[in-house]
Amino acid sequence: MRNGLCADLKRGSSAPRLPGRGILGLAVAALALAPAAFAFDLQIRVAGDPDDALAGAIAGASLLNSTREDEEADAQDIFASARADYGRILGALYAEGRYSGVIHILIDGREAAEIPPLDAPHSIRVVTIRVDPGPPFRFSRAEAAPLARGTDLPDGFARGALARSGEIVGAADAGAEAWRNAGHAKVRVARQQVTADHRNATLDARIGFDPGPRVTFGRMTITGNERVRSRRIAKIAGFPTGEVYDPEELKDVADRLRRTGAFRSVALTEAERLGPGGTLDYQLVVDEERRRRLSFGAEISSLDGAQVSASWMHRNLLGGAERLVVNAEIGGIGGQNGAEDYNVGVRLDRPGTPFRDSTAFVEARVERAQEEDYTADTARVAFGLTRYITDQLTAEAGIGYEVSKVTDDFDEITYKQLVLPVTLTWDNRDDPLDATQGFYARGELTSFRGFDTTGTGARIALDGRAYRGFGADDRVVLAGRMQGGGIFGAELLETPRDYLFYSGGGGTVRGHPYQSLGVEIDRDGETQKLGGNRFLAVSAELRAAIRGNFGAVAFYDAGFIGIDDFSEDSGAWHSGAGLGLRYDTGIGPIRLDVAAPVSGDTDEGVQFYLGIGQAF
Repeated sequence: MRNGLCADLKRGSSAPRLPGRGILGLAVAALALAPAAFAFDLQIRVAGDPDDALAGAIAGASLLNSTREDEEADAQDIFASARADYGRILGALYAEGRYSGVIHILIDGREAAEIPPLDAPHSIRVVTIRVDPGPPFRFSRAEAAPLARGTDLPDGFARGALARSGEIVGAADAGAEAWRNAGHAKVRVARQQVTADHRNATLDARIGFDPGPRVTFGRMTITGNERVRSRRIAKIAGFPTGEVYDPEELKDVADRLRRTGAFRSVALTEAERLGPGGTLDYQLVVDEERRRRLSFGAEISSLDGAQVSASWMHRNLLGGAERLVVNAEIGGIGGQNGAEDYNVGVRLDRPGTPFRDSTAFVEARVERAQEEDYTADTARVAFGLTRYITDQLTAEAGIGYEVSKVTDDFDEITYKQLVLPVTLTWDNRDDPLDATQGFYARGELTSFRGFDTTGTGARIALDGRAYRGFGADDRVVLAGRMQGGGIFGAELLETPRDYLFYSGGGGTVRGHPYQSLGVEIDRDGETQKLGGNRFLAVSAELRAAIRGNFGAVAFYDAGFIGIDDFSEDSGAWHSGAGLGLRYDTGIGPIRLDVAAPVSGDTDEGVQFYLGIGQAF
C-alpha cells in the first residue's frame, strides 16, 4: 500500500445468517459469534534499517503493538488496529523525514486494507508489518514569514536539514507563539505549502502567517460559581482588562484561582471575535470544590513513640474563597523519653488581599512540648502576607507575639517576645511528595525583640534539598539534604527554648533519639543540657524501585550542634545510617526505615520509623 493510501473497501451484501431457530438458536449463535481473546504474533520488518531505528519508531506508533499486550483483545480488535495502523505508520515515517514509503500490513498473508470490514477474520495468528521507508528527504526550502521580532524557529527547520514533519509543525507553532507573545492573539497560519520532490528526495516547505491586529484584554465574565462571590473571584483573578494581550497573563489568572483551593477546575475561553477597539473578551468557567476537607497523618518511631495529626479545612468560609484550617497534633505517644507533646493551631487565609498574587493571613497556636530536659507551654498569635513572586518562588512576612513558659531542673522562665518572621521558599521539584528531579530551598529569618529576661536577636534557619533521577522512568533517585541555622544577638539562656537547635530523630539524624544531641553548660557546678545556637545537618539517600509499587532506600545522616561557632571545641557531631522500604500508594509513598547510630554517644541501638511520604 503506497504512501499510506488505502484501497477501496468492499462491503458484504448481507448479514451473516444465524443457525437454529428460536431462543436456543439465538443463544447458540451468540456463543458461536462471540469474539474470543487470544494472543497473536506480530512481525515488523523495515527494509534498509540496520540499526532498527525506524522499526522502533514504527513499533511505538503501531496500535497493533499495543493491542498485542491487551489480554482481552479479540480478532475484531486486531483487525481494526491493523486498518488504523496504515495512517499511524505513515505519520511515523513522515516524522523521520521519509515521504515515499510503501506500507503493507498482512493478516495471515492477506493485505488488511483489502479485507472487507464485514468479512473480518474470526481468528488471527500472524500479523506482519512490512515497510519500505524510501530515502530520507531534506529541506530544499524552509521558509516562514512574516515573523515577529525575536521568533526562535527550530534549528531543524532549515535548508539542507532532514525534513522531519515535526520540524514543520514546530516552526508553525513557534511562529504563532511569537506573534501571540507580541500581543496578536488572533494570529493564524494563513498558508502552509509542503511539496515533496520524490525524484530528488527533497521537501519544499513554506509557512505564511496572518498575525492580525494587536489586541488588548477586554472584559471577563464569570460563570459556574455557586457559593464564591463573583466580585471576589474577579479580585483574586486580577484579570488585566485594558492591558496588551499576553498569554502569560492568562496563565497567571488561572493559577491565582487554582491556588486558593476553592475550585476543582478553572477554564478561560476567549471570544471568537474581537470587540470594539481591538479588545478580546474572555469567559471564565469555574467548578467549585467541596467546602470542607478532613485529613489525618501518622508516624511511628520505636523509641520516640507515635505521632498523629488531624486537619480540618473550610475552603470558602465567608464566600470569598477564604481558607480556614484547624490542625492538631499529638506526639510522643508511648515513647520511651519524655511525655506526650501536643499543639493546636488555627489559620485563616484570604487570597487576593491586599492585591493580586498575595494572601493575607492571621494565625494562632498553643502547644506543650515535654522534652527530656524541659517542658514548655507556648502561645503564639501572628498575622502577615504571603507573596507569590513566581510559580516556584514564594515569600512570606509577618508580625507576631509569643509567650512561652519553660520549666526545667534549674528554673521556671517565661519568655516574651515580639517576632518579625520572613520566609523565602524556592521549590521546583517535579513532585513534592515523591520528588525525582529538581530542588527545594527554604530560608527563614526571624527577628525577635525580647521583654523582661528574654533576649533580643535573630534566628536564621536554612533547608536545601536536591534530587536527581537516573535510568528509565527515574527508577533510581539520588536525594540530598542540607540544613543549617544559627541564633545571633541573644545569649543562650536568654533565647526562647524552642528557638534553640537540637539534632536526632526522623527530621535530622535517624538512628538517634529525637533531640538527643544538644549542648551542655555549667550551671553553678552542675551540668545542664539544652539546645545549641549553631546547627548543621546533612542527609543522603539512594532510592531505587524494586518491583511493582515497592522500592528500597539506603541512607546516611549526620548532624552537629554547637555554641557560638561550628568547631568541635564548642559542639559535637553524631551520625546514623540505615535501610528502608517504600510502597507507592499513588498519592505518596508509605515509609519504613530502620536505622542505627554510626557515631555519637547514643546507646539506644536500632531505631524504626514508619510514616507517610519520603523522609525529605
